[in-house]
Amino acid sequence: MERIEIFKGDITTLKVDAIVNAANKTLLGGAGVDGAIHRVAGKELLAECHTLNGCNTGEAKITKAYNLPCKFVIHTVGPIWYGGKNFEEDLLTSCYKKSLELAVNNNIETIAFPNISTGVYGFPKNKAAVIAISEIKKFLCNNKSIKKIIFATFDEENFKIYQHNLA
Repeated sequence: MERIEIFKGDITTLKVDAIVNAANKTLLGGAGVDGAIHRVAGKELLAECHTLNGCNTGEAKITKAYNLPCKFVIHTVGPIWYGGKNFEEDLLTSCYKKSLELAVNNNIETIAFPNISTGVYGFPKNKAAVIAISEIKKFLCNNKSIKKIIFATFDEENFKIYQHNLA
């Protein structure tokens, strides 16, 4: 638990090795955290993302961070919520696993995650938090290379959900 933190605010301001982007399949920017990351990182991020040929739901890809205060951006595509009938929970779980694998493979020691899929993709916020916390805890039990994982929540509602589920 000492390696997990909750932060309420703008993920693009965090000075960590990597931030995770809740991206869409094109990786070319969008709404919410995706748009914010692209705006702050600058046009170089968009140019690099053009070379990646998109990303499938549940997968992750890594880029440089450009004008962000971190070194890397790990882009992961969360599932759109269709009532839980299309493997959404498994796909969200995969987002965390694949992002953490990329972190380990790139010697990342500090990483911040946004609330993946809970915005326009409609994933129930509490259910998403439970999945995120469960996957992070499992990972930390078996891996010592990552020193700190931050759940970056943008609003009070998500902040309280994470506080409650981590207690």
